[in-house]
Amino acid sequence: MIKYIIRRILESIPTVIGVTIISFVLIHIVPGNPVRIMLGNHYTPLRAAELTKTLGLNKPVWEQYFIWLGNLLQGNFGFSYTYEKPVASLMLQALPHTIIIVVVAVLLAHVFAVFLGSVQAYFENSKFDQIATVINYFFYSMPSFWLAVLLVIFFSIDLPWLPSGGIVNTQLSNPGFGDWAKHLILPIATLFLVSVAGWARYMRSSMREALLQDYVRTARMKGSREFRVIFIHALRNSILPLITLFGLSLPALLSGALFVEEVFNYPGMGLLYWDAVNARDYPIIMGVTVFVGLVTVIGNLIADILYGLVDPRIQY
Repeated sequence: MIKYIIRRILESIPTVIGVTIISFVLIHIVPGNPVRIMLGNHYTPLRAAELTKTLGLNKPVWEQYFIWLGNLLQGNFGFSYTYEKPVASLMLQALPHTIIIVVVAVLLAHVFAVFLGSVQAYFENSKFDQIATVINYFFYSMPSFWLAVLLVIFFSIDLPWLPSGGIVNTQLSNPGFGDWAKHLILPIATLFLVSVAGWARYMRSSMREALLQDYVRTARMKGSREFRVIFIHALRNSILPLITLFGLSLPALLSGALFVEEVFNYPGMGLLYWDAVNARDYPIIMGVTVFVGLVTVIGNLIADILYGLVDPRIQY
């Protein structure tokens, strides 16, 4: 197990480096100039030249990349142009907020998708299955940012039950846990709805195949209760595809969180990245890119480890 994990980590290093190279080059060739954005109305050619030299943006792109990579290997993510703070500190401030909504959405979506997909497979082609399929396709085809806007319109404007953005009510002198939790409902609901729809479809298909296998028929012939047949025998084998989706869902939800956090003005990694892109703040953009790359590697590694725990037949 340990050798397998070490080998997978070593194999992932070239992938992460390749992602950083491509991202670094693409960021520098798109239109936009961080110097002009930073100077604003105070822009002059002389000031622009001085600031460009100070930031090291006058050097070739390949040289800028190796300087950044050398600092990264020393644990230095760089210094933000716009916030005038270390990128690491900015990411540490925003990361807990994103982790809360992503982790809660992932856990709730997986649990609900397993249950819903299993019930749909058991009652295949029933009215319940048909209605659930239509609802799943509706949310599966819905872009996360558009769903977030619809939830704001319905629950914050038409029915003013929930706040439309932020993390706490700034008008309250001492906002408590209840106020904080209310601000989390809509962002989590958005990520949950766009995720559970696709995962439930995968689970339905996998459970449907499992229920047709010989070991399920054998368990029923031995007199096992139907609940045990479905949720013990069939579920253990049908859940393997969902484990793969679990590994891929972490970076996917982080990408979705970018739009969701921007809509809800939620101070997480997505909003930090969005603001950095608009300001051409290269250190923040690369810092978040590296983080997402690492999360992708870790997510796939967790999925591979969970395979062995769920199915002992899988050897490392």
